[in-house]
Amino acid sequence: QVQLAESGGGLVQAGGSLRLSCAASGLTFSTYALAWFRQAPGEEREFVAAISRDGGRTSYADSVKDRFTISSDNAKNTVYLQMNSLKPDDTAVYYCAAKPTSWLRTVFTARGDYDYWGQGTQVTVSS
Repeated sequence: QVQLAESGGGLVQAGGSLRLSCAASGLTFSTYALAWFRQAPGEEREFVAAISRDGGRTSYADSVKDRFTISSDNAKNTVYLQMNSLKPDDTAVYYCAAKPTSWLRTVFTARGDYDYWGQGTQVTVSS
């Protein structure tokens, strides 16, 4: 079955960087669109970044634009989220998500678009 496993979270000071990884198994990676979402305590899970099936298109939430970068490596079945200039407001559990699609260059930004989810990795940014 499809499994997504996030890693790379941790505690970092404001202004620092982290790179999250999400290793996928049980799927044909190149046929899936991918995304990162996050959920802070007491808040709804929100969109962070998405990448199209072919890696040619990306989309970001306004709150992370120009600070975060999503990328994927089909050879490693892994999607990444490089997070720079981190702020305390970025503190949350970060989840990766996957959606099978026939669309090569479409990004999906709604939580309901995604079929598979990882267990999440905690990111804590101290001020």
